Amino acid sequence: MKKIFIIWSAIAMMGCKNKSEEIASTTIKKFSPAVEENSVIYEVNIRQYSPEGTFNAFTKDIPQLKELGVKIIWVMPIFPISQTKRKATGGDDSKFASEMPPAEQHKYLGSYYAVSDFKKVNPEFGTIEDFRNLVKTAHENGIYVILDWVPNHTGWDHVWIKNHPEYYTQNAKGEIIDPVNPETGKSWGWTDVADLNYDNQNLRAEMTADMMHWIKNEEIDGFRCDVAGNVPLDFWQQAIPQLRKQKSIFMLAEAWEPALLKNNLFDMAYGWDGHHTMNKIAQGKETVKQFDAYIEKINKDYEANDILMNFVDNHDENSWNGTIKSRLGEAEAAMTALSYLMPGMPLVYSGNEYGLEHSLKFFEKDSIPKTKGKQWELRTKLGKIKNEIDALHGGKNKAKYKRLPASNENVLVFERTKNDKKVIYLANLSAKPVSVSMPITGQYKDVMNEKIMDLNPTQVLSMLPWQYYILTK
Repeated sequence: MKKIFIIWSAIAMMGCKNKSEEIASTTIKKFSPAVEENSVIYEVNIRQYSPEGTFNAFTKDIPQLKELGVKIIWVMPIFPISQTKRKATGGDDSKFASEMPPAEQHKYLGSYYAVSDFKKVNPEFGTIEDFRNLVKTAHENGIYVILDWVPNHTGWDHVWIKNHPEYYTQNAKGEIIDPVNPETGKSWGWTDVADLNYDNQNLRAEMTADMMHWIKNEEIDGFRCDVAGNVPLDFWQQAIPQLRKQKSIFMLAEAWEPALLKNNLFDMAYGWDGHHTMNKIAQGKETVKQFDAYIEKINKDYEANDILMNFVDNHDENSWNGTIKSRLGEAEAAMTALSYLMPGMPLVYSGNEYGLEHSLKFFEKDSIPKTKGKQWELRTKLGKIKNEIDALHGGKNKAKYKRLPASNENVLVFERTKNDKKVIYLANLSAKPVSVSMPITGQYKDVMNEKIMDLNPTQVLSMLPWQYYILTK
């Protein structure tokens, strides 16, 4: 009997060891600022990513995101969506689902940002076990997961509406109201959500605890915080240090305010002005001169270790302001490349990699294309150089940016340098052919087509509309 016990004990210990080794092999390294330097961030819209619209349908594709250079996945809100005041349409003439014909009401799924419970998952997407598998799969592939958080408001079904009305902003009649633009005093039009009142300290404590739940219990790696600039700065000063004590995390603010990036609060903010500048240049409304002004402005407004997210698309732009193709036209490839080459971190939104050419429905089921083509190839090449070349670092220890002169005002030329590595972005940012000379000497390779180019200051280079080069020594 003693021998049998010893044998079973040994087997049990071997089993524990193997299980421990298995767990260790699937645990991702602690998030660190080094990750931010060469990352591509991917925004996944679970509902629209696949015909199924589920966690599982996305999870199976996570391994191939590594081909795009993705190191951080931002998952749009996964929480249950309120039924009360659920929207069916957006814009100035928006309607609620309840206002639509009864036979059609079931198809209006509402806004992801009208949350009814911050600690549960939307059954439309699957179960909490499915989400855990998504996180586990990402970690096994060396990819971090941040969750889209909605701190400014809740849906009208949230339990706080009934149990803690004091958590909400109220009018003179004591009625809970939807969010108001502080500059105009008028509603933003987000009538499907109720505005939270951060004067209430108990709300602050509960909001922080709900965020902590996902870090402690579900092993996520941070948050993208919706309209973060509309939430009082001192809330973030209270909450974020507590979250960072629990785990090393990555924090993205949907905001531009430099104050949100100070003192180890948010790691990254939105490069909104850069996005708008790229759109306007592509549309012939602005020129390279405005891009130079943008770079000058961010150098003045932000500190050297601040990070901005560069994007040609995201869920709001696609659904409300048109597709990449409609906004950028023939300039799409040049502007996409620019978003990877300029200081900061580039974003890929679900479908960009497959050439998404329609505006995804926001309140109903839709789906992105899933055929790999030239857009997949473009982002694979850009992701690879972003990951591998030090001169494209865009984090807290980013590569230097130096504007180089060009003989044509429509040509943008700059170099990025770090650790004796150099990359040059050279682009005709206009709809007309140009001829240009630049003070560049030497033999370079265009990494997009492997072409070798011999350059010197006396050489005149002919460039087609929106033609661009990414040059390395």
